Amino acid sequence: MATPSLTALPVRRLTLRDLTACADLSEDRGWPREEHKWGFLLTAGKGYGIDDPDGGLACACVVTEYGPQDRPDLAAIGMVLVAERHARQGIGRHLMRHIVSAVGPTPLTLHATPNGRPLYEELGFKVTGRAEMLRGHFTSGGPETEVVTRAATAEDLAAIVRLDEEVFGADRTHIVTRLPAFADRLCVAEENGRLIGYAGAWPNMETHVVGPLIARDTETAKALIASLAAQTDRPLRTDIDVRHEELLAWAKERGLESVAFNAVMAYGIAELPGDWTRRFAPVTVAAG
Repeated sequence: MATPSLTALPVRRLTLRDLTACADLSEDRGWPREEHKWGFLLTAGKGYGIDDPDGGLACACVVTEYGPQDRPDLAAIGMVLVAERHARQGIGRHLMRHIVSAVGPTPLTLHATPNGRPLYEELGFKVTGRAEMLRGHFTSGGPETEVVTRAATAEDLAAIVRLDEEVFGADRTHIVTRLPAFADRLCVAEENGRLIGYAGAWPNMETHVVGPLIARDTETAKALIASLAAQTDRPLRTDIDVRHEELLAWAKERGLESVAFNAVMAYGIAELPGDWTRRFAPVTVAAG
C-alpha cells in the first residue's frame, strides 16, 4: 500500500541548485554520482523532484523536450530515481503520473530497466525497441576504413544541427549546441565536403560515453567510434540500438562487452520519429 503522506507530497521543479541532492540520490540507489551528466540534464531539460521531509530528495527525474518550445514534438524521461528508504511506497508512480500530466499531449519516450518496466507499462508506455549497453577498452585492428573523420569545429555546428534534426526527427539544437562544452571529444565524418555523421565522447566517472552517434551507415559509425577511442585511455561505454547488429558485433570484437539491455518505450506515439537506420546511439539514455 502506498503511504498517503508520501504520495501527497508536492512535485517541484529542480534547478542546478539541486545538483548535489540529485547526485546524493544517485549514490543512495547504488548508481555513480554522475554530477557532470546531472548538470547537463538539469540545464538542457527540466528536472522534477519531491523533497524528503527529513532532508534531501525523496525522488527525482529529468524531462528533456525536443522541437518547438511552445509545443514539443517529443520529450524524453530519464534519471528516474527513488530514495531507497522510500522504495516501493508509490512515490515513484506519483512522480511519473505528474510528469505524464504535465507534458500534456507531447509524446514521451524513455529507456527502461527490467525493474522499472512494469511501472511504465502500468502507466501506458509501450515497448518500441531495445538498446544494448556495451563497455570496455577498445582495441584497434581490422582493415583500414576509407571514411574520413576529423575533430569538429565551430564552423561544423550548423551542419551538425541540420543532420541531427533530420535523423532524430525533432529539433535538438539546445542539446547539440551544448555538446562542445559537455563532451571531451566531438568528431565528424565527411565525404566530398559533406557531413555524413558525427559523434561525441563525454566523461562519466571513469569511462567515456560515446553518444550521440549519428552516421550515414555502419562503416561511418565504426569510423567515428574508432576515431573517438584513439583519443582516450578510458574504457568506452555506449548504448546501441539492437537493430544495428553489425556494429554491435564489430564493437564486441574490439573489446567492448555487453553489460545490460534496456527497453526503449514510448507513450502517445507508436514509433519514435526520425531515421533509426542512421541513429546508432543516444546522447545518453536519460535524454534519448
